[in-house]
Amino acid sequence: MTKAGTGITVAQADTPAPVARLPRRRGVELALILMAVLLSVFGYCNVGLAQHGALPPGAAGYGAGLGVLAVLAHLAVRLRAPYADPLLLPIGVLLNGLGLVLIYRLDLETPGDRAAPTQLVWSTLGVALFIVVVLLLRDHRVLTRYAYVCVAAALVLLTVPIFFPAVNGARIWIRVEGFSIQPGEFAKVLLAVFFAAYLAANRSALAYAGRRVWRLQLPTGRVLGPILAVWLVSVGVLVLERDLGTSLLFFGLFVVLLYVATGRTGWIAVGLLLASLGAVAVGWLEPHVHSRVEDWLHPFASIEAGQGPNQLAQSLFAFAAGGVTGTGLGLGHSVLIGFAVKSDFILATAGEELGFLGLTAIFLLYALLVERGYRAGLAARDPFGRLLAVGLSSIVALQVFVIAGGVTGLIPLTGMAMPFLAQGGSSVVTNWAIVALLIRVSHAARRQAGP
Repeated sequence: MTKAGTGITVAQADTPAPVARLPRRRGVELALILMAVLLSVFGYCNVGLAQHGALPPGAAGYGAGLGVLAVLAHLAVRLRAPYADPLLLPIGVLLNGLGLVLIYRLDLETPGDRAAPTQLVWSTLGVALFIVVVLLLRDHRVLTRYAYVCVAAALVLLTVPIFFPAVNGARIWIRVEGFSIQPGEFAKVLLAVFFAAYLAANRSALAYAGRRVWRLQLPTGRVLGPILAVWLVSVGVLVLERDLGTSLLFFGLFVVLLYVATGRTGWIAVGLLLASLGAVAVGWLEPHVHSRVEDWLHPFASIEAGQGPNQLAQSLFAFAAGGVTGTGLGLGHSVLIGFAVKSDFILATAGEELGFLGLTAIFLLYALLVERGYRAGLAARDPFGRLLAVGLSSIVALQVFVIAGGVTGLIPLTGMAMPFLAQGGSSVVTNWAIVALLIRVSHAARRQAGP
């Protein structure tokens, strides 16, 4: 540019390019939340009509309560995480609402054991925790400061149930005067934070230092030792408690994060080999697990012996009775499964009354939740956020696989809670915490899409 009256050319500074930002899409999120609430209320009403020929008396209160919780969670996201993925919260609301409907439906068959009111209270606490995390955790990277606090708390939570009586063959509960909690549910999130923080801080040493054996780069013991020791202690405690489902979950989480941190596909092969060897050894040596393996191999053996169908056989019958379109909400007989029908086997109720199509829709919701979590991890610019999002999403994916595989006879049954669907206060609160952390990572990743 030439300055007037002087003829001197002055260089004009380049105007900084505007930062590209993704659309917030909070309106889309609100619309999807309202749709999720309406679908849940429709299912609730459908159960009442099928059972009694009239709308259930608490339908309005149920819809209002779920709607208020969902809108409050939405307002927290709109206020503190406006760039978060718009699908994460609606999926959580829909799965939680559907879980409440299924538990209420089963309560009608077991009037002496009503679980839906308690589950609603726990769901409220879970949404409250979600709101607290979204509002107070401004930056997910702050969690790296508390990595060792998290792992210490996780090991304490995993150890405490050893001193309480076993329930259904496993010591995974703390029960005091009618109040019960499953500490392992909270421990899995704390361990995910620790694994993500430690691997993010040592990813270069894990990937490039150490000795090469065949095609696998083994890290030095100084780097791999601490995280390997934490994993071995946690899995060892879970084996003592006979909580093999959670131990399998922790092992899968450890291998997935190690693979993501190092980029070495050899860790996947090593993980699968060790998991197979461990499963075979435990299946032969542990009587409780061996009986489940026998049930898996011969699900109809009890019928042939004249003892009637066992739980797995009843679950398979429920899926078969549902067919493609299902019997309809409230019109199934999955309650014949027995004591775990509202927890471990609640997917059988969904399969019988919603059919193959409804079950597919539920699996697609889980797949979409995991995919959006992985996408948030891929878009995250910091290694910790990337590993945290992948780890939390993998927890959901592994749980769904282990539970669905167990109740359908694909793999031996392990006692775990289906995320959001199954009865279990600790589980639903933990799942809402997972969604909240994914919201925070997603917001940080999408807030600035430009370079």
